[in-house]
Amino acid sequence: MKGITKRWVLNTFGVILLILFVLILAFAFVVRNFYYSGIRQTVSGRSSELVNIFNDYDQSFTDAARQYVENFPDKEKMELVVIDQRGDPVINSTGFAPDKEQKMPDYDQALKNSDHYGTWDGAINSGERVMAVTRIITDKGGKAQGAIRYVVSLEEADRKIFLSISVVCLVGTMIMFFIFISSTYFLSSIVRPVREIGDTARKIAQGDFNARINKFYDDEIGDLCDTINYMAGELGAADKLKNDFISSVSHELRTPLTAIKGWAETMQLDGFQDKRTLEKGMGIIIKETERLGGIVEEVLDFSRIQQDRMILIMDKLDILAELDESIYMQKERAAKENKHIAYEAPDMLPPIIGDRNRLRQVFINIIDNALKYSFADGVVNVTVQQAGDNIIIVVADNGCGISADDLPKIKQKFYKANQTVRGSGIGLAVADEIIKLHHGELDIDSTEGKGTTVTISIPITPGQTGDDGENKTEASEGNA
Repeated sequence: MKGITKRWVLNTFGVILLILFVLILAFAFVVRNFYYSGIRQTVSGRSSELVNIFNDYDQSFTDAARQYVENFPDKEKMELVVIDQRGDPVINSTGFAPDKEQKMPDYDQALKNSDHYGTWDGAINSGERVMAVTRIITDKGGKAQGAIRYVVSLEEADRKIFLSISVVCLVGTMIMFFIFISSTYFLSSIVRPVREIGDTARKIAQGDFNARINKFYDDEIGDLCDTINYMAGELGAADKLKNDFISSVSHELRTPLTAIKGWAETMQLDGFQDKRTLEKGMGIIIKETERLGGIVEEVLDFSRIQQDRMILIMDKLDILAELDESIYMQKERAAKENKHIAYEAPDMLPPIIGDRNRLRQVFINIIDNALKYSFADGVVNVTVQQAGDNIIIVVADNGCGISADDLPKIKQKFYKANQTVRGSGIGLAVADEIIKLHHGELDIDSTEGKGTTVTISIPITPGQTGDDGENKTEASEGNA
């Protein structure tokens, strides 16, 4: 017995048991007092008649007392003892000689009390429990002439008291039994699912994301089971995405490394003097090195965002200049792939406050994705305009598009809708976080087989600007 069960037994069950014990003790006291008080009142009522009987007696006290004892109608219910003036019992209603060794606390009490009355209950010399009431008889001058002592056996009363208490104890025991049975069932309904939750949680912690908990009840425990099952599903999905990311990044790193190593080994060959081939090899090495650097930087950016350590260098800038440069950097690649970028810049737009390098990184990433997923002779349309207090940039392609199932997950970390196309799967997640840090929004709308449209909205006047138009701000938990 441990855990919840042990705490319940020590706390709840123990408290209930203590309360029942106290109640039984109180009941025993009340019942005993009820029976004993009834006997005491009965005996006291009988003793009060002595005042009338011995008030005007002409004979000696002993003779009058003997006559009273002989005519007493309740000899079968109680014993009468006549005590003389010296305090010695001289007559007994039982017909036997009185026990002069028997102590009489009630008689001693009656001698001391002003009303000449005393009572006592306890065990006599024979071991029997009795109740005794003594009334002192006085003459007209108030002098004690003797006493009459009434002795009633308490065995019948004690038997009834014991029977009553036994019945209450039996009822209490039955109550505790039913409480124990119902509570055991209730505790089992909690402990069993909790144990299964613990076992399943350990399996999940060890990497078994297919482990699930059986839902026993539709209550808080059931909700917890649903939550843990949902967590396991999400962890499994995240683990799959992580593995896909590692595989994708490994492939992305392996391709340029292979090219770099191959050309480096070629240029190391003896007699390699072809200048044109050398220049081509160096160009490929430089290009692939830049590609490696881009992948590493993308991963580092994602790590910074995850740890809330990305710092933006905010400055007043012309967003058209950054967009123009990003498009220019992609035009040569588009021409080589027989694709087209259609862009006509407006005459002027208001300046914004932002990080020029990070915004350029977002534009390049979005245009790069549009080219990657476009077919030969495909067109990527880029438009920019002002809409109220925001600059709206739209990048639309007529490529393969994104399925309805993949579209809600496309901005999640590590997620790639198309595993056949190069990329780490974190570029859009990084771009989305950068736009959020600029207090903007990045929305994606796509139809499979028709193309994808990415809309970037950036406020003209962000909330965080300095007096000189420059400010450094660190990504906060609310944004990252």
